[in-house]
Amino acid sequence: MAGSSLGTLFKITTWGESHGAGVGVVVDGCPAGVPLTEEDIQIYLNRRKPGQSRFSTPRAEDDAVTILSGVFEGKTTGTPISLIVYNKTQRSKDYSEIASYYRPGHADYTFDMKYGFRDYRGGGRSSGRETIGRVAAGAIAAKALKSLGIEVMAYTKSIGDVEISKENFDENEIFNNMLYMPDKEAAERASKLVDETRENLDSIGGVVECVVKNMVVGAGEPVFDKLDANLAKAIVSIGAVKAFEIGDGFEVSKSLGSQNNDGFEADENGTITKKTNHSGGTLGGMSDGSDIVLRAYFKPTPSIFKEQETVNKDNENIKINIKGRHDPIIAPRAVVVVEAMTAITILDMIMINATSTIDKIKHGLGR
Repeated sequence: MAGSSLGTLFKITTWGESHGAGVGVVVDGCPAGVPLTEEDIQIYLNRRKPGQSRFSTPRAEDDAVTILSGVFEGKTTGTPISLIVYNKTQRSKDYSEIASYYRPGHADYTFDMKYGFRDYRGGGRSSGRETIGRVAAGAIAAKALKSLGIEVMAYTKSIGDVEISKENFDENEIFNNMLYMPDKEAAERASKLVDETRENLDSIGGVVECVVKNMVVGAGEPVFDKLDANLAKAIVSIGAVKAFEIGDGFEVSKSLGSQNNDGFEADENGTITKKTNHSGGTLGGMSDGSDIVLRAYFKPTPSIFKEQETVNKDNENIKINIKGRHDPIIAPRAVVVVEAMTAITILDMIMINATSTIDKIKHGLGR
């Protein structure tokens, strides 16, 4: 199976299945000297682990991470970093029934047609538990970016038709509610909406927004490896994401050039900045130094408890009621996944940018 790796210089490879012995990631290309402990990674994994609220699956995993290689005396060594999280509360019998049919909205049918088999126990490689490796690698990338003064912050922007407001935006509120919304009033309304949805045996979608602050200029390549293109691939590779946008995103199609262009200005020290940020922090595929602002659109959880129509492996039309442990909404637990994938991509592009001119290489060599 191809496609489990991402990145050029800072490269990650995730592995494992949701009901196997464990899941994990190998991070290759992390610079030596980055302060790193298991606790640094655990903080991120705790944000995505199940069973933390009534809005997430009751599967109770502690998701404790173990560093197997690449760290010595609290710092990265420059060698591959291997991380593992053991699965401890698999209940594969919950999924035995679905071996005979294809669940709507899942990868069951396409996986079976492509490979001739599928791991029906929670989805195998297509499960949301695959994101553990992404988040663990993202924690390392975020730690490296922090040493460069760059901060990556994600939060839930909307759930269903409930959206945060600019007037009520409070960064400190993100971790004060179960939905990771930086707007207390919106979080309360969204919580009621999710509760109603769950009571109706259904699920609901949402939008996660991510902001990269103190970004350098020039990360990204002008053609196929544009920063926004690589961010789009990284974000859309998250299982439940169905759309991506950066800056004003879809709204630019309704805008005029005079409205959409970001004017430049220079201060008394000669520092150039933009007056607005409709572009979302990129120009021509390269970072322009302003905040990078992107959004990921998540579909509703496909495993719902309402009766659904599907087909079994004998090509018979049937009706099903899915069992198991499932989230009524994906977006809140995916906030840290978006943050992680953004950090991984940003760090990789910054590292590539460090080789873009001979002067930068000379500077890196101290010459």
